[in-house]
Amino acid sequence: MHVSYLDRIPGARTNYPKLLPLMNGAFESFDLSGFDLVVSSSHSCAKNVITAPGTSHVCYCHTPMRYAWDPRFLQDEAIGGLGRIALPLLLGRLRRQDVIGAGRPDVYIANSTHVAARIEKYYRRSARVIHPPVDVARFASRRREDRGYYLSAGRVVPYKRVPVAVAACERLGRPLKVVGTGRGMDAVRAVAGPHTELLGHVGDDELSDLVAGARALLFPGEEDFGIVPVEVQAAGVPVIAYGVGGVRDSVVGGRTGVLYDDAGVDGLCAAIEAFEGRDFDEAAIRENAARFTPERFREAFAQAVDETLDSGRVA
Repeated sequence: MHVSYLDRIPGARTNYPKLLPLMNGAFESFDLSGFDLVVSSSHSCAKNVITAPGTSHVCYCHTPMRYAWDPRFLQDEAIGGLGRIALPLLLGRLRRQDVIGAGRPDVYIANSTHVAARIEKYYRRSARVIHPPVDVARFASRRREDRGYYLSAGRVVPYKRVPVAVAACERLGRPLKVVGTGRGMDAVRAVAGPHTELLGHVGDDELSDLVAGARALLFPGEEDFGIVPVEVQAAGVPVIAYGVGGVRDSVVGGRTGVLYDDAGVDGLCAAIEAFEGRDFDEAAIRENAARFTPERFREAFAQAVDETLDSGRVA
């Protein structure tokens, strides 16, 4: 592992989001001249590395820089008044850097059709879709036992909209277990009531047990792909999700869960009630999750790299 000069800044590993204006230069500083192949895994600046003329660069893109191109993801962040004033200038600079760096990879691979569409829109580049690897075997081995509660799991950050799940369950009187921590916990606590249990961080075994006992996963945010919906489906658990983003690749509406269109609390409440009026086939849900195994990812990604090296040309 070779770190950039940013690693020498005190507190860099915990306060790295504050270093965002410096990250483009840090990635450009890496000397990659001695490589035949460079694979970047990018959600921000990693794709901006500079490679030699004869080097093939394959970018596995999790998203074009989300906060630069879609400021909605910043609307609930604690940026402060001065930060809000400076934000338009910073975002403009980040977009310019992002577009310049977008021309450097020879081939783009997107983690979902949603991300492929964003790559086409913002970078004017085509991308093959290869879904990320998910450890489905860890959950597939669990015997499902519906214990009647709904589940929210993952990082608790504003764009994941966990308070929507909490508010919906409180309104309907449905039990909800919230797994995870993050800077959005204050907003979650503000709407939590007697039907919500905040579990914080849990270990792998406890998480697997919680998933196996859930009635359904509530997924009210917009994700580039979304690992958690695949994990719970591997355990035979259906998903109730806001039907935008990568979840449309992993959840089959009406078969492995419910996809709804209204992003607010009303929309999720209606989706929960619709879900409770349907039956879902556990075997079909597990089968759907099997599309995202690490073995399938390795095979597809290796094929994409081989084709890139064989072509010897820029896509």
